[in-house]
Amino acid sequence: MTGWRPPDRADHTGIMQVENSTLEDVRWEIVRARLPSEDFFYAVSTQGVFCRPGCPSRAPLRRNARFYADVASAEADGFRACKRCDPKGERAAMQREGVATAMRMIEAAETIPSLGALAERAGYARHHFLRLFKEIAGVTPRSYAENIRGRRLATALAAGSRVVDAVAGAGFGSESRVYEARGRHLGMSPGAARRGGQGEVIRIAQAESALGLVLIGATSLGVCFIGIGDDLATLEGDLRHRFPAACVQDATAALADTMRTLIDFIKEPRAALDLPLDLRGTVFQRRVWEALRAIPFGETRSYAELAAGAGAPAAVRAAARACAQNPISLAVPCHRVVGKNGALTGYRWGLTRKRRILEQERAAREEPR
Repeated sequence: MTGWRPPDRADHTGIMQVENSTLEDVRWEIVRARLPSEDFFYAVSTQGVFCRPGCPSRAPLRRNARFYADVASAEADGFRACKRCDPKGERAAMQREGVATAMRMIEAAETIPSLGALAERAGYARHHFLRLFKEIAGVTPRSYAENIRGRRLATALAAGSRVVDAVAGAGFGSESRVYEARGRHLGMSPGAARRGGQGEVIRIAQAESALGLVLIGATSLGVCFIGIGDDLATLEGDLRHRFPAACVQDATAALADTMRTLIDFIKEPRAALDLPLDLRGTVFQRRVWEALRAIPFGETRSYAELAAGAGAPAAVRAAARACAQNPISLAVPCHRVVGKNGALTGYRWGLTRKRRILEQERAAREEPR
């Protein structure tokens, strides 16, 4: 085609624009290469349908392709929505509602409903429903149900209920189900959760850094909190909110090596910050946090890429919430997540700090070895 040649090097779209290319030329190359795009739709005159770019159907002949900026324009010319790529999003909306219905059923039930019962309520076959639920919710129905039970258990324990009563009320068959995998449901034992962390010792240390005041909190298992801010009261209040009845002890000397490693990283990051961690959260939160730790030093990912890295590509909003709830800055690098267009988005410790950290990491990565 005039104005196009095979790309010498693929960019993020795999398409290289050259002089004299028209907008339709660009759109056709995207359709031909089956690349996804949110910028336009294309119709196939011989089929009477319109599609999203990236549709799994076979690409049309160039002479049969028509391009539209929006759904209304394509429908005005008499084209109907493709059933495979769902350009109007109607099937996707029905699927989300089906999964939402199953979620409500799980939340209302005293025990975990069977997969068959959930699929029937949602209106899908078992295997198809299981795939949809994992794509949309980010976890399996059983994992979602266990998270619901975990929240019920945590709420009851925080209200002062006896462990045995809270366990039964949350829908667990016996206390052994809760204790068999320590920390799976609460991030700590039920007894410790009921006491708000009472009996646990959180050692803390503070120091000034290039980013401001830093507070570290650590249990016997590892670092459970890293906060960066302007005043100690706010940072310590944040830590105590997570462990309201824990014994918080100053341990500047004991945490000296850990603090030195952190301060050196803030001053001049050269590689990923590697510290022993005590990560406490739901199953899904910990999956997201591990996906954050897997982002290479000096690189960034979008929230959609983060969700995919956590094994839940459709759970972008849930991944973003888990990212925002990360209590261990820098070591669990939520600063490496940016908007879809590369723009900086919210950061718990301030966008100015986020920008500086990313610039330092990027510069260190680009330095010649």
